[in-house]
Parts: sequence; C-alpha cells; structure tokens
Amino acid sequence: MKIFHSISEFVATKKTILTLGTFDGVHFGHKTILNKVTQSTLNGTYESVVLTFFPHPRMVLQEKSDIKLLNTIAEKIELLEQLGIENLVIHPFDTTFSKLTAEEFVRDILVHRFNIQKIIIGYDHRFGRNRTADINDLITYGKTYDFEVEQITAQEINAISVSSTKIRNAIVEGEITLANTYLGYPYPISGKVIKGKQLGRTIGFPTANIAIVEDFKLIPKNGVYVVKSLIDNQTVYGMMNIGFNPTVGGEKQSIEVHFLDFDKDVYHQELTISILHRLRWEHKFQNIDFLKAQLAQDESNSRDFIAGL
Repeated sequence: MKIFHSISEFVATKKTILTLGTFDGVHFGHKTILNKVTQSTLNGTYESVVLTFFPHPRMVLQEKSDIKLLNTIAEKIELLEQLGIENLVIHPFDTTFSKLTAEEFVRDILVHRFNIQKIIIGYDHRFGRNRTADINDLITYGKTYDFEVEQITAQEINAISVSSTKIRNAIVEGEITLANTYLGYPYPISGKVIKGKQLGRTIGFPTANIAIVEDFKLIPKNGVYVVKSLIDNQTVYGMMNIGFNPTVGGEKQSIEVHFLDFDKDVYHQELTISILHRLRWEHKFQNIDFLKAQLAQDESNSRDFIAGL
C-alpha cells in the first residue's frame, strides 16, 4: 500500500475508485465499504484510494472537542493495508481545507487530483463548506464531471454508526471481549517502552511501561487484562495493568505489561499491545503481600486463558 501524507502528493496513474472518511477502528462495518472499493479494482483497470484526514475534523472545528479515537495513524495504516487498499491518502485537515466549496472539492480534488471513476460513499454524507452539499449534489456533480456515485445504504451506514458507538462504549467500560467482537480483531494500544518506578521488579513481576504519545487514543477502563505482542517476530503473551497502582500510592495513570516467559530488554522499543481479555478491575489491596498474592492469581488466570486460545 502506498501512503501519501497530503492530497498534493498523490498522482493518479489510472482512474480511481475512491472512498473517504475517518474509518476509525476499521471495524466490520467499515470493511463493508472498503471491500466494495477493493472488489471494484480487482481486474487492474482502476486503482483503489482511501482518503482520510488527520487531525479528526472535530478536533479542528469544535474548539472543546474531547473526542477519543480507536486507532492511531500507525494502527489505521496497518489495518487498511491488510484489506488490500492500494493507496491511502492522509490529508492534514485544517480550517482552510474546511472552507472549500462542494464544487471546488469535487472538481479540484476528486476529479483533477484523484481522477475518479467512481466514489463509494454513504447516503447521508455531507461535504463542502459548512457541509452544505449532500449525496444528491454529488450525483449531479458526477453527471457533470463524468464519474459514478455508489451509495452505501441506510442499513449499512446505521450498522457502522452503531458499531463505532458500541465499540467506544465497550472499551470505556473495559468490556474488551465485546469490543473485539465488533472490531474483528483485538483492540491495540501502541507506544514506546520507558523506564518506570520499577516497583514490579521488587515483587517478582517486572513490567514494561508503555508510554502512549497520542493523547486522543481511547484507553480502556482501569483494570488487569490478558494481552499479546509481537516482539522480534515472536508472539509474547502477558498481563497488563491500566491504572494508578493505588496499593503503592500511585498518583498517575500508567500502562504496564508483565510479559510471561520472556526476559529480553525491550526498553525504548515501540510495541503494539493487543488486548485479549479482561481479568479484573483495578483494586487497592491491604498491603503489598495481598497485591503479590493477587498478581500470582492473575498470572495463573492469564495462563489458563492463553491455554484455551
């Protein structure tokens, strides 16, 4: 998959089949649309394009937006590549771009830049300055500029909307199994391994502290989870704690992973942690001994879960 970090970088070599949107989560609902795009380019006559934006438009247009996203850019790239998309354009969204009229967007970007043969879009999609144009306007432009418009049905759009909402709600509530069912893959969090207080080592459970740079990334509810990660081409399982470590007086939320049967140095590595299952909620224990006993039980429960995969 070719990746372009602005619309101006892309040069069409063929007519294109294009869809656009945020595609946050790249979940089952999104795949319905994305599969339509890839299926339309299977014979090689056209090339597939996904146009997405970052920052998320709400981050730019809503001054106090507190939106949290399911995917970082790196995670989204990996997911889209798995689907066979040929070209991904991640355009920097800003107020200047938001002021393009509908016709400017269609003529200058879709037609002249992307050379579209067909756009696949939701029936409720709105675009152009102040989002004044709709699917009917797009169909009219298609006749003017000679491209097809394929509408995604209300039922399919509703499924996507419901899925996104349910996924976010499930993650916020720590219901990882449900979220993963909607996503079609284990929910990932990605970050660099940094040095923490190293308290885990003193109680027999050394951890890798994961620092997530993207403050917009949606983090699951505080608790202990079974996870896996690919480290040096090896799948490594572990248990992850998200929370404040209240038993030892922690004041700042941290994400710490204790890898099972693995003792390599991973400091400063960028890791993607896939969350498989919630073991329990975060809890303040009476003392360190009670915490150690619970961690031993967590490890046993983690191994039981992993053995059943």
